[in-house]
Amino acid sequence: MKIIIVGCGKVGHTLAEQLYSEGHEVTVIDRDGTVLRNVTDSLDVMGVEGNGAVYDVQQEAGIKDTDLLIATTGSDELNMLCCLIAKKAGNCHTIARIRNPEYAREIQYIREELNLSLAINPDQAAAMEISRLLKFPSAINIDTFNKGRVELMKFIIPEGSVLHNTQVMEVSTQLHCNVLICAVERGNEVFIPDGRFCMMVGDKISFIGDPKDVVAFFRQIGIANTTIKSAMFVGGSRLTYYLTKLLEPTGIKVTIIEQDLDRCNELSELLPKAMIIHGDGSDEQVLMEEGITRTEAFAALTGFDEENIMLSLYASSQTDAKLVTKINHIAFEDVVAKLNLGSIIHPKLITADLITQYVRAMQNSMGSNVETLYKIVANKAEALEFRVGKDAPMIDIPLEKLSFKDNLLIACITRGSRIITPRGKDTIEPGDRVIVVTTHSGLRDLKDILK
Repeated sequence: MKIIIVGCGKVGHTLAEQLYSEGHEVTVIDRDGTVLRNVTDSLDVMGVEGNGAVYDVQQEAGIKDTDLLIATTGSDELNMLCCLIAKKAGNCHTIARIRNPEYAREIQYIREELNLSLAINPDQAAAMEISRLLKFPSAINIDTFNKGRVELMKFIIPEGSVLHNTQVMEVSTQLHCNVLICAVERGNEVFIPDGRFCMMVGDKISFIGDPKDVVAFFRQIGIANTTIKSAMFVGGSRLTYYLTKLLEPTGIKVTIIEQDLDRCNELSELLPKAMIIHGDGSDEQVLMEEGITRTEAFAALTGFDEENIMLSLYASSQTDAKLVTKINHIAFEDVVAKLNLGSIIHPKLITADLITQYVRAMQNSMGSNVETLYKIVANKAEALEFRVGKDAPMIDIPLEKLSFKDNLLIACITRGSRIITPRGKDTIEPGDRVIVVTTHSGLRDLKDILK
């Protein structure tokens, strides 16, 4: 597919990298020539310097032959204008990044009036992910499928766990838990385990099941899921605003520490139920005075990765609270992963996942659309949810008789109201939703899971 990306910031660069790696013809547009060259020098993509909302610039980028334009500049208004012009000039699909809370309340109207294919709010998407984590603090990552009816969770096997030296097949036979272990991270390696795979202390385990089975599994292995009653957030960003609004109905008492006085006053009006503190969140005395040792959840949500990492490391030394760390850059991911930062949130990767999901769904050839996509281990493993079309080639054939690609697992089948943990005798039927976990990148259609 031919794709134009307007804006080469963090999200734009990540998207260009992701879509180029999946074989698309990518063109990037940016006003800043230096930023543009950073992208074109590192990736084999075409660059056009200029304002992406100008018709002539879009013409130079080849808008008439383009399948999709994605506008990810720092301005919501510019992104919407880029999409409007692209729709008129090239009649292509359009995706706009829209972050302002004022627009968020009218997003459906904006989508319809501008004929946008997709409107994405990275801050709101990241806030939703954090809110799920605060409701289930035992997990370090939670992804949901089929409108929340199936959950994919990740946690670290602690010292003394019954899972140490346990084979994957024993989770159902000995622990009597109806969940499926679908990925294991050990050091820098990622495994899609078979039944004989032996788990160890320190492994990061991803498993899938319906919510009640997930709760039962945690209870069976001795990990309590205590409800969080208080949370402290450092940084009064848009993400913090969206997160606090999502938490209001839960009754969690939220304290926000923000350095900018004007932003504090603004947040006080927007979030009357939250405690807004004007102060430096990196000041140890401020954190102590506001109760870092007593809070049950702590999230570092400033605009600086280094500050967020240091804040979470300090919090981990002072409290056993649930930790969440926002990180934008992922250049040192292997190093960061070894630090005690709790759940790490990458807003730009969440955005890239949503857009990649849409792009793959555009490409499907047999009606087996990609409904949901998550990078469960960045650049190493992904989980995809497909809707099964009537012409899919594996229909009515027992799974044990199908020849799947290596390092690929059918993790879950949803059929109507039933959640099926797949076994060899199970089959895939038209209308099912099938969740696949794999280290292969670029699956676009359900037929791609076969050798």
